[in-house]
Amino acid sequence: MRFFKKQKNAIRNQKADEKKHLPFSSSQLKKRKIIFSILFVLSTLGFTISLVSELIDDKKLKQQQIALQKNMEEAIERTEKFDFAGGSVTIAEKEPMGESKATEETELSLDMLPEYEALYRENDDFIGWLRIEDTVIDYPVMQCKEDENYYLSYDFYKKENKNGCLILDNDSQVGRGNKLVNYENGENPSTNLIIHGHMTKTGQMFGKLILYKDKEYGLAHNIISFDSLYEKRKYELITVFYSKVFYENEDVFKYYNFFQADTQEEFDDWYQNIKKKALYDTGVKAKFGDEFITLSVCSYHIQDGRFVVVGKRIYD
Repeated sequence: MRFFKKQKNAIRNQKADEKKHLPFSSSQLKKRKIIFSILFVLSTLGFTISLVSELIDDKKLKQQQIALQKNMEEAIERTEKFDFAGGSVTIAEKEPMGESKATEETELSLDMLPEYEALYRENDDFIGWLRIEDTVIDYPVMQCKEDENYYLSYDFYKKENKNGCLILDNDSQVGRGNKLVNYENGENPSTNLIIHGHMTKTGQMFGKLILYKDKEYGLAHNIISFDSLYEKRKYELITVFYSKVFYENEDVFKYYNFFQADTQEEFDDWYQNIKKKALYDTGVKAKFGDEFITLSVCSYHIQDGRFVVVGKRIYD
């Protein structure tokens, strides 16, 4: 018994000695523990609030998409019924625009696809629709010339939403008119249309674009549909790669600076670089004079990282 008492006393004395050499007193340690506990709770609470906020915005976005798509379907139905009845007047005559619209804008509406005219009236920053079959990507694309970043945090109806919208880069020109008549009385699109979207936790917008890093997935979803307000367009997947946003003075390939190829040299420089960076070979080739679409989203493989999907326009 005496041995065990000695052993207990030795352990007690050892602990007492350890406490003497601790950098903090027991009361200080208690305070630190309380502070850490409070910080942990606040951190958890903040994460929870952020997640709930994102889920709410996600739900609003889904409801909005359903409403927008219903709007388009109804517009197509109205047009089909009218055509079946033997009518021949223009869209503008069927559904006149407000008197506040300028004559030039009214003339633009005459060439618009019927499903998009009503949406354009709702918001004239609307410039087209992007969709990829069997994915969540099925959204309007916006372009605000006054503030390129506006739709990073606002939805189609200009209400705050963390998901934002898909945004056509202000240096890209979507074009007006139809390729079949070489955009006569209209405007040619840029060689390359760059569309930006958020990498969301919920997978909305470009949250699942990263799935294209897998070759099997990419080839199974190789057709990208992007309609301007005036014509339906399709693009075939040509390459997928990782990149980043560089400093302006860095002499490196910057995919996000390519919008127009007026010469063979300009095209070759861009084309050779995106092929070098490709994660896999899609088997699709391109030449000077082709048109392209580039989908760009944030990536966390590196600071200021980007994940990029490029398609080449194809014709039926």
